[in-house]
Amino acid sequence: MIGSFRANNPFNTFMLLIYGLLLKLEWFISPQIPVIQKSDGFLYNRILAHLKPLFDGYPVSYSFIAYFLLYTQAISFNQLLNNRRLMQKPNYLPGMSYLLITSFFAEWNVLSAPLVINTLLIWVWAKMSTLYNNPHAKSTLFNIGIVIAITTFFYFPSLAFALLVIFALVLTRPPRVAEWLIPVLGFITPWYLLFAWLFLTNKLYSFQVPGIVVNYPLLANNNAQYTGMLLILIAAVAGGFFVQWNARRQIVQVRKSWGLTLLYVIVALFIPFINSSLNFQYWILATVPLSAFIACLFFYPGKKWIPVTVHWVMVAFVIYMTYLKK
Repeated sequence: MIGSFRANNPFNTFMLLIYGLLLKLEWFISPQIPVIQKSDGFLYNRILAHLKPLFDGYPVSYSFIAYFLLYTQAISFNQLLNNRRLMQKPNYLPGMSYLLITSFFAEWNVLSAPLVINTLLIWVWAKMSTLYNNPHAKSTLFNIGIVIAITTFFYFPSLAFALLVIFALVLTRPPRVAEWLIPVLGFITPWYLLFAWLFLTNKLYSFQVPGIVVNYPLLANNNAQYTGMLLILIAAVAGGFFVQWNARRQIVQVRKSWGLTLLYVIVALFIPFINSSLNFQYWILATVPLSAFIACLFFYPGKKWIPVTVHWVMVAFVIYMTYLKK
């Protein structure tokens, strides 16, 4: 399996589809109906309110939507890493890693606001990785601000990803006041248009913006979940060592892109701490950047038994959590 996804073969796009379906088969057999959380944004709530009358009687429909999001996110992030040349050779290991680690827990296979905005955040990361020597940085920064504002319409604590823009500017661009203000203007624009529409339709005073509450997050529900989180972190840290080991052979832009990926992980791990809802599903925000580091653990070791062993240990954990523990 590892050997197949190490190759840059277009057929692997289909192989990833089958691989993910096999890992997540249980969530199609026993689908779950999504529940609105206090931190969910108004746009996600509106969309879910329209879906529930149609799909609550056929809950497997939610599983298909969730898997479609997970699969497209895996493919798009994989393609972006290949285009940015973050690894020595193009491969499908990042997509495989993403589908694998998101199969660890049931909460990460249910339609949710964080799952939806992962698609938007992948786009944000892709644009930020182009800021270095970008002659059109101002328009890129404005668009990034707009998209981050839209993520808050789905899940308000994603406002914290504005920190990622600041870190990206510090890491990739010389300090310029205008460039720091442009993403702020981009962020304000969707909210300004929203409040203007609410004012014109006499709905302004009935609209409530979800708050941000500094809280101790739900790390896990049981020891098995702690084990799974520890397994993901160990694999990601090990992959990070391989990234560092190969950094001297990479061009500056690639090293900066890996730096942005690490910052992506840090911000994503911070978000559950400013969440008013105690729910394990919000940790899925960190799985996208973590899958990039885990892919390096599968790609770089000279001794092939290492990635093969790690992969099958992870698959065994998925089987245990999905079938045996359940």
